[in-house]
Amino acid sequence: MAPTVDTTSQSDGLYEHYAFKVEKGQQALRIDKYLMNFVENATRNKIQQAAKDGNVFVNGKPVKANYKVKSNDQITVKFQHPPHEHLLVAEDIPIDIVYEDDDVLVVNKPAGMVVHPGHGNYSGTLINGLIFHFKNLPNNSSDRPGLVHRIDKDTSGLLVVAKTEKAMTHLSNQFAEKTSEREYVAIVWGNMNEDKGTVEGHIGRNPKNRLQNTVYEGDEAYKGKPAVTHYKVIERLGYVTLVRCKLETGRTHQIRVHMKHIGHTLFNDERYGGERILKGTTFTKYKQFVENCFKILPRQALHAKTLGFEHPTTGEWLSFSTEVPEDMQQCIEKWRGYAKHQDV
Repeated sequence: MAPTVDTTSQSDGLYEHYAFKVEKGQQALRIDKYLMNFVENATRNKIQQAAKDGNVFVNGKPVKANYKVKSNDQITVKFQHPPHEHLLVAEDIPIDIVYEDDDVLVVNKPAGMVVHPGHGNYSGTLINGLIFHFKNLPNNSSDRPGLVHRIDKDTSGLLVVAKTEKAMTHLSNQFAEKTSEREYVAIVWGNMNEDKGTVEGHIGRNPKNRLQNTVYEGDEAYKGKPAVTHYKVIERLGYVTLVRCKLETGRTHQIRVHMKHIGHTLFNDERYGGERILKGTTFTKYKQFVENCFKILPRQALHAKTLGFEHPTTGEWLSFSTEVPEDMQQCIEKWRGYAKHQDV
């Protein structure tokens, strides 16, 4: 069961931040190591301190950091303050607005900006900026002002934001009913066999690493939610490929998970193993070339390039497109030059 957040203060003055049950089949593992797979951006020291303070509980009893978790253990983590993502603070953060009217905003999010506050990212997010610049944004079902959908921290590109309750409902329905259009550009490891294709695979939490998602198929499909990604090769660059990915659904990390599933992990996607050299030669010169590419593009190579939806009031179809950002473009140019001078 995935961690849940509870903002209710307990009688001991603490607030419950996580409550979840260890999955069946979990091997014995120190709880401080185990929790690092659940608590995004939390250091082991932070988790050990929480245990030392008596704020990590297993089956209702406080445990030390060296406690070995077992299948079906009920874990609770508490702190002396409410979860920060529920304490929204307006911040004067510049926002790149592509389009705005009385109902909607279309924003071009830079890589490195978190969309909404969460564990480890309590300020500097897109929502912190939105509530500074725009008053009375409607909340979505998760009480996040204006947010219709989201993209990952290190993914750049387009997002639509609702400015009214009507717009929130209308746009959310479009995303749920798959009538909106979203297209991404990505650099993936390897030379794809086909010029185009479709990946269909249910996506759910990876039981071995809760910060990852994975594809479930066959008898295990019930563990995930249906997800469909259409891809098309834009350019073959030797040991990597530039592709266009069109989403039919919008699962967390969908493109990252689907591309890894078919053997083409996103270039420099640290969470899914793309920050290692997955294709190419063993020459030192090549290794140095790839390391230089990683420095130029210190994130997963993914950009939400186009976005289309029906306007919630006028019914007009709106479509927006942005340029691939400079860091990703420079990386593409380096691979283009490498492929040109190598027989790959």
